[in-house]
Amino acid sequence: MKKSLCIVIVLCVLGLLPFLGGSVIWQLSGVDRLDIHGAADLTGRDVRASGIGHGWTSYGGDTGGHRYSQARQITPANVAALAPAWRYRTGDLARRPDAMRDAASEGTPILVEGSLVFCTPFNEVIALDPGTGSERWRFDPGIDLQQRPANQFVCRGVAYWQGEDVEGHCSHRILMGTNDARLIALDARSGQRCADFGEKGQVHIDPGMELWWAGEYQVTSPPVVIGDTVILGSAISDNVRVVAPAGTVRAFDVRSGALAWTFDPIARRPSGDGEPVAGHANVWAPMSVDVERELIFLPTSSPSPDFYGGLRLHEQPYANAVVALHARTGEVAWSFQTVHHDLWDYDLPAQPGLYTVWKNGRPHDVVAQVTKTGMVFVLDRDSGKPFLPVTEKPVPRGAVDGEVLSATQPFPVTPPIVPQSVSADEAFGITWFDRNTCRQGIAESRSEGLFTPPSEQGTLLIPFTGGGANWGSAAYDPARNLLVVNMSNMVHRVTLFPADQVEEMRRVFHDQEVAPQQGAPWGAKREVLLSRLGLPCNMPPWGVIAGIDLATGSIIWRRTLGTTEDLAPGPALKLGTPNVGGPAISAGGLVFIGAAMDDYLRAFDVATGEELWKGRLPAGGQATPMIYEWQGRQFVVIYAGGHARLGTRLGDYMVAFALPEGGQGGEYQP
Repeated sequence: MKKSLCIVIVLCVLGLLPFLGGSVIWQLSGVDRLDIHGAADLTGRDVRASGIGHGWTSYGGDTGGHRYSQARQITPANVAALAPAWRYRTGDLARRPDAMRDAASEGTPILVEGSLVFCTPFNEVIALDPGTGSERWRFDPGIDLQQRPANQFVCRGVAYWQGEDVEGHCSHRILMGTNDARLIALDARSGQRCADFGEKGQVHIDPGMELWWAGEYQVTSPPVVIGDTVILGSAISDNVRVVAPAGTVRAFDVRSGALAWTFDPIARRPSGDGEPVAGHANVWAPMSVDVERELIFLPTSSPSPDFYGGLRLHEQPYANAVVALHARTGEVAWSFQTVHHDLWDYDLPAQPGLYTVWKNGRPHDVVAQVTKTGMVFVLDRDSGKPFLPVTEKPVPRGAVDGEVLSATQPFPVTPPIVPQSVSADEAFGITWFDRNTCRQGIAESRSEGLFTPPSEQGTLLIPFTGGGANWGSAAYDPARNLLVVNMSNMVHRVTLFPADQVEEMRRVFHDQEVAPQQGAPWGAKREVLLSRLGLPCNMPPWGVIAGIDLATGSIIWRRTLGTTEDLAPGPALKLGTPNVGGPAISAGGLVFIGAAMDDYLRAFDVATGEELWKGRLPAGGQATPMIYEWQGRQFVVIYAGGHARLGTRLGDYMVAFALPEGGQGGEYQP
């Protein structure tokens, strides 16, 4: 990607940009196709009494994933003065240089027990002074750095539990899942292991079958806590085999570590009937909790393998679904499936948002789920039925031999945030030669829109399997009914081939992903659709951020996210970039986000989407920022450690921004 964007710069300098079509030049300017208008005028409603945004004690800000803070010191009027306040280094870049080349720094801190607590990609847990960034304690679980984790070394966050009837050591606990499949409990005040939890402070997770290699199964997202129960998901390597590890969700007693219940999203036939059994449908993304309803909300993934489902001869209603479980038993309260019989790796990648939406003068408790397909589903929280309409629509037919397709797929009334189709006439290129290469690549592939089945010909998936939305999830402004989400806009081509050709395909396409899908009659090759110059074949922007009114589903604003500044020399082009990480919103009227492939933390006006400020980061900011107040001063903090597979600058920094002391100004009054 970096080399290809360098070519873009060179060609622009040579004066070749005018050869682009007029619509392409218009896209490069960063202007949106959508009319920009103000957000819903709901700001007169006082949400301070709602309990949302008091502190940041859970991943996502609160158990419902609002990513919203009531801090109001930093506003559109003074954000230009925002500057670095402190910087902390974990030391990973010097201590683990080889492992860092297979790591992604995606952690977001929580603020508990007077400390910022976060985890590194290697599952070290660190507590910092919120005002100075100085280290208070540190715990290293000593994970195996040779395990080759399928999803990189990743730790997105930790969970917090406070006992009501205990005092002293481990009366307040930090809980974390690890890359080597452990659940660890630490004293929140000292970082020492809780010896009464499991075996010397940890529980080893049994994946239920022998792994092909140690890194096939890991935990990357934080657990959730409700009452005295901690619930954990898992991350499992895709496309390895049909009979794969199960995506079992496990609940443990937070004091003892004893297993409380399990939930397997895959419906399994009685043994001995000869029917192949799929695995996965795991919950690798963050979960949410409704404490009052005693419900846990799971975003489940697809059954194994991703691109062939002909051996799944019975329905899997809990795969690719928002599933609400009763917290005490793990029994299903309701579920809603966003993709039927998934063949596209369109699993649910993001935390279900538990929000209260105002419509017709009344509050409605909903679950808002952003997806890889670029769509947003908004469901009633009690029943799981659509709060905003969803229609089953016919989708393309014609699959490979042995495949069984769903005739329809669900489409919400909310318009997609990114394109869901691409035609040869829409091919992108800097020169005629470059654009013609893309036009030919699109024309030679199956490209009939969203949910076109994978094929031997090669099928285009837009959005690509990275989204649309991803694990960074969304943020919600309760004063405006406004959901803010960032998405990528790229194209994958998936090509199926007979299973006995896997080794030959690997030799020929050694620089691309070739998956065996062992046990299926078809292997799969997945590639980002690029021109011969290495440029994406679809029109920019390749990264966007948008605001959606959840009362109506309308897109209020949409803006390009990211530039070429750290990808190539020369002037920064506002093309947008693929992005990893999510947004956070403050009551001061701002959206903060890193995520893009240039090294910046940005602030956008939450009402209009206008970019108002950007702060330079020492490395890639592929993490979600958090917002907090400490001793009367508002801070915005982000993990700047980069993302190895995305190719951003690697580092090991936690960076906090604030207004100059004594110059904060008054509170924001919308």
